[in-house]
Amino acid sequence: MRKRILWGGVVLLIAGVLGIFILTTPRYDAPSPVETFNVPFVFGRFTIPTDNPLTKESIELGRRLFYDPRLSGTNQISCATCHQQALAFTDGLAGSVGVSGKPLAFNSMSLANLMWGPQRFFWDGRATSLEEQALLPIQHPDEMAQDLGLLVKELSRDETYIALFGIAFGGISNEAIAKALASFQRILISANSRYDQYLRGEISLTEEEELGRKLFMAHPDTKASLRGGNCIDCHSQFLTSGFTAQLDGFSNNGLDNDAALLAGLSEVTGKAEHRGFFKTPTLRNIAVTAPYMHDGRFNTLEEVLNHYNGGIQFSETLSPLIVEADNIDNHQGSTISLNLTEKEERAIISFLHTLTDEQFLSDIRFSDPFKEAPAK
Repeated sequence: MRKRILWGGVVLLIAGVLGIFILTTPRYDAPSPVETFNVPFVFGRFTIPTDNPLTKESIELGRRLFYDPRLSGTNQISCATCHQQALAFTDGLAGSVGVSGKPLAFNSMSLANLMWGPQRFFWDGRATSLEEQALLPIQHPDEMAQDLGLLVKELSRDETYIALFGIAFGGISNEAIAKALASFQRILISANSRYDQYLRGEISLTEEEELGRKLFMAHPDTKASLRGGNCIDCHSQFLTSGFTAQLDGFSNNGLDNDAALLAGLSEVTGKAEHRGFFKTPTLRNIAVTAPYMHDGRFNTLEEVLNHYNGGIQFSETLSPLIVEADNIDNHQGSTISLNLTEKEERAIISFLHTLTDEQFLSDIRFSDPFKEAPAK
């Protein structure tokens, strides 16, 4: 068993679970407060809704629902179909495919560390809480195409669900389904990558990885002779997702020009200045979450770096942080580019690989509860 080392000697106690067990017989006790567990203090503050506290029963129930294909109208698609643990809860597709068989406009986002960062969810920010987010794919005709009323009736015929819902929420309802799924997603915490181990002082990075880390953290400043990859302007230092301040977690990163620019966040806010804005995803476990960008247009991390290093398309809402980021002083070219060297690109990619958390990708607490445990 790995020795747990607290980040900087600081422990942030939050609700968690020290074991998830499937109930097979009904009981109607009060929900059990969960035990405390440790998360890095550098992840910052978070909020759990007062009307949906984390309990052992709600997390257990949410895990079961997450993997249950009965949440789809065909009884063939579960949340886990498009959010697979081994892929950091993505699915490896440019456009996820649900019950209709039609690829969706967007790919599935990783579900890691959702308690932190901007609390707008989906690529276009159309949900403002995990509870709201939970029910939208279930009802979407191309995703799970399930009628919530029929789902409640179907779950009400299952003794295990009757027991779990009874303890956690007092009964089965649309609201209880949303709360349970949100509770499970809140405990999907990834914090044991090699980068985390480096931050805790347990390991050292290689020379190439360390160069990549420094480039990741730096905005280029030619006057100060500081070369940078400009990554941290959009991807926060420790979570590597968007910043929580206002709408900094959403931006236009230069994928398309004005003629091809999609609505993005502007479809939600109604503001023209948000056209082409999409949610900044976490880079945690990025090496296993290809393809990249909201539409999966890039298959490799090399393609992603090439985009920022010479493939930026100008549009009216393009992030100024991208426009001004250049490692060459007084660059007069028409192409917006970081002007990184090949060595620097390779180094950034090497650092991105240190964000893979193997423990998270195989943690039994997050796995399919319907699969039988291997024989001993």
